[in-house]
Amino acid sequence: MKDTTVADVAVIVPAKDEADRIGATVTAALALPGVDLVVVVDDGSTDQTGRVARAAGARVVRHSRNRGKAAAMESGAEAVRLLDGETPHHLLFLDADLGDTARAASPLIEPVRAGTADMTIAVFVTRVKLGGHGLVVRLSRDGIRRATGFEPAQPLNGQRCITRDAFEAARPLAHGFGVETALTIDLLRKGYRVEEVEVEMAHRASGTDWRAQVHRAKQLRDVARALATREPLITQNLDKIRPKR
Repeated sequence: MKDTTVADVAVIVPAKDEADRIGATVTAALALPGVDLVVVVDDGSTDQTGRVARAAGARVVRHSRNRGKAAAMESGAEAVRLLDGETPHHLLFLDADLGDTARAASPLIEPVRAGTADMTIAVFVTRVKLGGHGLVVRLSRDGIRRATGFEPAQPLNGQRCITRDAFEAARPLAHGFGVETALTIDLLRKGYRVEEVEVEMAHRASGTDWRAQVHRAKQLRDVARALATREPLITQNLDKIRPKR
Protein backbone atom coordinates (compact mmCIF):
# COMPACT_ATOMS: atom_id res chain seq x y z
CA MET A 1 0.00 0.00 0.00
CA LYS A 2 1.31 3.46 -0.89
CA ASP A 3 2.55 5.60 2.01
CA THR A 4 0.35 8.72 2.22
CA THR A 5 2.26 10.43 5.05
CA VAL A 6 2.79 14.12 4.35
CA ALA A 7 6.44 14.93 3.61
CA ASP A 8 7.21 17.21 6.56
CA VAL A 9 10.53 16.01 7.97
CA ALA A 10 14.12 16.71 6.95
CA VAL A 11 16.92 14.56 8.34
CA ILE A 12 20.23 16.21 9.23
CA VAL A 13 23.30 14.02 9.69
CA PRO A 14 26.53 15.57 11.00
CA ALA A 15 29.38 13.34 9.78
CA LYS A 16 33.15 13.15 9.97
CA ASP A 17 35.07 10.25 8.43
CA GLU A 18 32.03 7.97 8.31
CA ALA A 19 32.35 6.65 4.74
CA ASP A 20 31.85 3.07 5.90
CA ARG A 21 28.43 3.72 7.45
CA ILE A 22 27.02 6.93 6.02
CA GLY A 23 25.55 5.27 2.93
CA ALA A 24 23.44 2.84 4.97
CA THR A 25 22.39 5.64 7.34
CA VAL A 26 21.23 7.86 4.46
CA THR A 27 19.35 5.02 2.75
CA ALA A 28 17.57 4.15 6.00
CA ALA A 29 16.72 7.80 6.72
CA LEU A 30 15.22 8.31 3.26
CA ALA A 31 12.92 5.34 3.90
CA LEU A 32 11.33 6.96 6.98
CA PRO A 33 7.67 7.97 6.49
CA GLY A 34 7.34 11.68 5.80
CA VAL A 35 11.04 12.25 5.08
CA ASP A 36 11.71 13.86 1.71
CA LEU A 37 15.13 15.39 2.40
CA VAL A 38 18.35 14.16 3.97
CA VAL A 39 21.18 16.64 4.46
CA VAL A 40 24.61 15.29 5.39
CA VAL A 41 27.05 17.83 6.77
CA ASP A 42 30.54 16.57 5.95
CA ASP A 43 32.44 18.18 8.79
CA GLY A 44 35.98 18.20 7.44
CA SER A 45 36.22 14.51 6.58
CA THR A 46 39.45 13.14 5.13
CA ASP A 47 37.73 10.10 3.61
CA GLN A 48 34.91 9.74 1.06
CA THR A 49 32.05 10.53 3.45
CA GLY A 50 30.57 13.25 1.23
CA ARG A 51 30.79 11.27 -1.99
CA VAL A 52 29.20 8.17 -0.44
CA ALA A 53 26.41 10.23 1.14
CA ARG A 54 25.62 11.96 -2.15
CA ALA A 55 25.55 8.64 -4.01
CA ALA A 56 23.02 7.35 -1.45
CA GLY A 57 20.68 10.27 -2.15
CA ALA A 58 21.63 12.93 0.39
CA ARG A 59 22.22 16.62 -0.17
CA VAL A 60 25.74 17.30 1.09
CA VAL A 61 27.09 20.41 2.79
CA ARG A 62 30.84 20.40 3.35
CA HIS A 63 32.96 22.16 5.95
CA SER A 64 36.50 22.54 4.66
CA ARG A 65 37.76 21.95 8.21
CA ASN A 66 36.30 20.21 11.23
CA ARG A 67 34.10 22.72 13.06
CA GLY A 68 32.37 20.41 15.56
CA LYS A 69 28.95 18.90 16.00
CA ALA A 70 27.03 22.05 16.91
CA ALA A 71 28.32 23.91 13.86
CA ALA A 72 27.40 20.95 11.65
CA MET A 73 23.87 20.93 13.08
CA GLU A 74 23.49 24.65 12.39
CA SER A 75 24.81 24.28 8.83
CA GLY A 76 22.40 21.43 8.17
CA ALA A 77 19.44 23.37 9.55
CA GLU A 78 20.32 26.37 7.40
CA ALA A 79 20.52 24.18 4.29
CA VAL A 80 17.05 22.81 5.07
CA ARG A 81 15.70 26.34 5.60
CA LEU A 82 16.88 27.34 2.13
CA LEU A 83 15.05 24.34 0.65
CA ASP A 84 11.85 24.73 2.70
CA GLY A 85 8.55 25.59 1.08
CA GLU A 86 5.80 27.57 2.78
CA THR A 87 5.73 25.21 5.77
CA PRO A 88 9.09 24.55 7.49
CA HIS A 89 10.24 20.97 7.89
CA HIS A 90 10.55 19.38 11.28
CA LEU A 91 14.24 18.58 11.83
CA LEU A 92 15.35 15.05 12.67
CA PHE A 93 18.98 14.87 13.76
CA LEU A 94 20.63 11.46 13.35
CA ASP A 95 24.21 10.36 13.94
CA ALA A 96 26.17 9.12 10.96
CA ASP A 97 27.09 5.72 12.41
CA LEU A 98 23.54 4.41 12.92
CA GLY A 99 23.61 2.48 9.66
CA ASP A 100 20.48 0.43 8.95
CA THR A 101 19.14 1.04 12.47
CA ALA A 102 18.20 4.59 11.40
CA ARG A 103 15.07 2.94 9.95
CA ALA A 104 13.76 2.75 13.52
CA ALA A 105 13.66 6.54 14.02
CA SER A 106 9.94 6.96 13.23
CA PRO A 107 8.83 7.01 16.91
CA LEU A 108 10.92 10.16 17.38
CA ILE A 109 8.96 11.95 14.67
CA GLU A 110 5.45 11.03 15.73
CA PRO A 111 5.03 13.22 18.88
CA VAL A 112 6.47 16.24 17.06
CA ARG A 113 4.24 15.69 14.03
CA ALA A 114 1.21 15.26 16.32
CA GLY A 115 2.00 18.48 18.17
CA THR A 116 2.41 16.84 21.58
CA ALA A 117 6.16 17.52 21.86
CA ASP A 118 8.48 20.25 20.59
CA MET A 119 11.56 18.04 20.84
CA THR A 120 11.97 14.31 21.29
CA ILE A 121 15.10 12.58 22.58
CA ALA A 122 15.89 8.97 21.74
CA VAL A 123 16.37 6.36 24.43
CA PHE A 124 18.13 3.36 22.92
CA VAL A 125 16.49 0.14 24.06
CA THR A 126 19.56 -1.84 23.02
CA ARG A 127 22.66 -0.49 24.71
CA VAL A 128 26.25 -1.03 23.62
CA LYS A 129 29.38 -0.85 25.75
CA LEU A 130 30.30 2.80 26.15
CA GLY A 131 33.91 2.40 27.25
CA GLY A 132 33.96 4.95 30.08
CA HIS A 133 31.25 7.21 28.66
CA GLY A 134 29.31 7.10 31.96
CA LEU A 135 31.14 9.99 33.62
CA VAL A 136 30.02 12.45 30.95
CA VAL A 137 26.48 11.07 31.00
CA ARG A 138 26.23 11.59 34.76
CA LEU A 139 27.60 15.12 34.49
CA SER A 140 25.05 16.01 31.82
CA ARG A 141 22.11 14.30 33.54
CA ASP A 142 22.83 15.90 36.91
CA GLY A 143 23.29 19.31 35.32
CA ILE A 144 19.99 19.09 33.43
CA ARG A 145 18.21 17.97 36.60
CA ARG A 146 19.62 20.87 38.63
CA ALA A 147 18.73 23.38 35.92
CA THR A 148 15.23 22.15 35.04
CA GLY A 149 14.05 19.33 37.30
CA PHE A 150 13.99 16.96 34.32
CA GLU A 151 16.21 13.86 34.61
CA PRO A 152 16.75 12.32 31.17
CA ALA A 153 17.72 8.68 30.79
CA GLN A 154 20.16 9.35 27.93
CA PRO A 155 20.96 13.08 28.01
CA LEU A 156 23.72 12.91 25.39
CA ASN A 157 21.68 11.06 22.79
CA GLY A 158 21.97 12.97 19.52
CA GLN A 159 18.93 11.38 17.88
CA ARG A 160 16.35 14.13 18.24
CA CYS A 161 13.37 15.45 16.33
CA ILE A 162 12.60 19.12 16.84
CA THR A 163 10.28 21.72 15.38
CA ARG A 164 11.83 24.56 13.44
CA ASP A 165 10.42 27.02 15.97
CA ALA A 166 12.06 25.22 18.89
CA PHE A 167 15.36 24.92 17.04
CA GLU A 168 15.46 28.65 16.34
CA ALA A 169 14.61 29.35 20.00
CA ALA A 170 17.68 27.37 21.08
CA ARG A 171 20.13 29.23 18.85
CA PRO A 172 23.00 29.90 19.06
CA LEU A 173 23.73 26.29 19.91
CA ALA A 174 26.28 25.45 22.58
CA HIS A 175 29.75 24.55 21.37
CA GLY A 176 30.70 21.10 20.18
CA PHE A 177 29.56 18.12 22.25
CA GLY A 178 27.77 20.33 24.76
CA VAL A 179 24.98 20.87 22.26
CA GLU A 180 22.59 18.14 23.47
CA THR A 181 22.84 19.13 27.13
CA ALA A 182 22.31 22.79 26.33
CA LEU A 183 19.43 22.11 23.92
CA THR A 184 17.51 20.28 26.62
CA ILE A 185 18.08 22.93 29.28
CA ASP A 186 17.41 25.92 27.05
CA LEU A 187 14.18 24.57 25.58
CA LEU A 188 12.75 23.44 28.92
CA ARG A 189 13.55 26.81 30.47
CA LYS A 190 11.72 28.52 27.62
CA GLY A 191 8.63 26.40 28.11
CA TYR A 192 9.04 23.98 25.22
CA ARG A 193 7.91 20.39 25.65
CA VAL A 194 10.64 17.74 25.66
CA GLU A 195 9.86 14.02 25.58
CA GLU A 196 12.03 10.91 25.65
CA VAL A 197 11.10 8.10 23.25
CA GLU A 198 12.37 4.52 23.21
CA VAL A 199 13.78 3.38 19.86
CA GLU A 200 15.47 0.27 18.52
CA MET A 201 18.56 2.05 17.21
CA ALA A 202 22.23 1.56 18.02
CA HIS A 203 25.65 3.11 17.46
CA ARG A 204 28.82 1.16 16.83
CA ALA A 205 30.42 0.13 20.12
CA SER A 206 32.73 2.73 21.67
CA GLY A 207 36.40 1.88 21.90
CA THR A 208 38.90 2.29 24.73
CA ASP A 209 41.97 3.29 22.70
CA TRP A 210 43.61 6.69 22.94
CA ARG A 211 41.37 8.19 20.23
CA ALA A 212 38.27 7.18 22.17
CA GLN A 213 39.75 8.63 25.36
CA VAL A 214 40.50 11.93 23.62
CA HIS A 215 36.94 12.00 22.25
CA ARG A 216 35.49 11.51 25.74
CA ALA A 217 37.77 14.19 27.17
CA LYS A 218 36.41 16.63 24.57
CA GLN A 219 32.85 15.61 25.46
CA LEU A 220 33.53 16.19 29.14
CA ARG A 221 35.02 19.62 28.43
CA ASP A 222 32.16 20.74 26.19
CA VAL A 223 29.39 19.49 28.49
CA ALA A 224 31.07 21.19 31.46
CA ARG A 225 31.27 24.45 29.52
CA ALA A 226 27.62 24.24 28.49
CA LEU A 227 26.56 23.68 32.09
CA ALA A 228 28.84 26.38 33.47
CA THR A 229 27.23 29.06 31.32
CA ARG A 230 23.76 27.92 32.43
CA GLU A 231 24.38 27.72 36.16
CA PRO A 232 24.80 31.23 37.62
CA LEU A 233 26.67 30.10 40.75
CA ILE A 234 29.28 28.25 38.70
CA THR A 235 29.64 31.20 36.34
CA GLN A 236 30.12 33.59 39.27
CA ASN A 237 32.77 31.36 40.82
CA LEU A 238 34.59 31.06 37.50
CA ASP A 239 34.60 34.85 37.18
CA LYS A 240 36.21 35.13 40.60
CA ILE A 241 39.14 32.90 39.76
CA ARG A 242 39.82 34.23 36.27
CA PRO A 243 43.01 36.33 36.21
CA LYS A 244 42.49 40.06 35.95
CA ARG A 245 43.76 41.75 32.79
